Amino acid sequence: MTAPAIQIDGLRKSYGSHTAVDGVSLDVNEGEIFGLIGPDGAGKTTLMRVLCGLLGFDSGVCSVFGFDVGKESDEIKKIIGYMPQRFSLYPDLTVAENLRFFSDLFQVDPVNREERLQRLLSFSNLTPFQSRRAEALSGGMKQKLALSCTLIHTPRLLILDEPTTGVDPVSRREFWDILHELQQEGVTIIVSTPYMDEAGRCDRIVFLHKGSVLAMESPAHIARYFPKSLLEVESDTPYDTAARLGEHNAVHSAQLFGDRIHITVDEVNADFLEALYAVDPNIKEINVTEPDIEDVFMELMKE
Repeated sequence: MTAPAIQIDGLRKSYGSHTAVDGVSLDVNEGEIFGLIGPDGAGKTTLMRVLCGLLGFDSGVCSVFGFDVGKESDEIKKIIGYMPQRFSLYPDLTVAENLRFFSDLFQVDPVNREERLQRLLSFSNLTPFQSRRAEALSGGMKQKLALSCTLIHTPRLLILDEPTTGVDPVSRREFWDILHELQQEGVTIIVSTPYMDEAGRCDRIVFLHKGSVLAMESPAHIARYFPKSLLEVESDTPYDTAARLGEHNAVHSAQLFGDRIHITVDEVNADFLEALYAVDPNIKEINVTEPDIEDVFMELMKE
């Protein structure tokens, strides 16, 4: 059995009196897309920067492809690609010029550089825009260019910090299609995202809160962390209905999900459902439903 690409055990990192990563332990398998989910301040970015060798850590064990992050960070930097939240493209350079600049920065072999550049342009659908200045690109194209610059030295591990924040839905989908193609080529990917639909495209996800792991599971099995029953309520007046249901003594929480309301309860039976219908005459239908990633995340945060 091959060792995981990343092994973290009891990792701690503090900034003065503030603990950013508090005893995190996790493994990431080679060729896996591994998602980091959590609110601002959960420790996602700090964890990523530690993995890249950009930050030291206080205690614990952390290795990337067998290299000790604390002692062999120079070796790790050769095999990873890191795309921070604000990737610094050069706005006055064209798409192709940005790629050539980063290929020089990563000391890509000149013999292979042009072939790799053209492959990345094609891979990211940027070939028609290679002469366009980076400042004139759309948000989605800027992110694809940033990813291409990160890939110029063919890293084994790709670390992406909320790469699609603020990008339109179509560009987000295209970006994730590229990530899955990279996965097929054997690249291991760690990605943080605020979008629950993107979390669902990962092989496994970990929920972080205040530097600690709340849960780690595949999206298909994450519902096992939901400790109660979940009901979906359809109403003509969802805001008012959610408020009324939230005041019911048997309802633990009532959250709006689009035009529906999700409520958590201990158990469900016919008498209980009848009592819920009586809460608000605008309720049209109540059904038992399976919790999704966002439901589980909200419940774990509340717990």
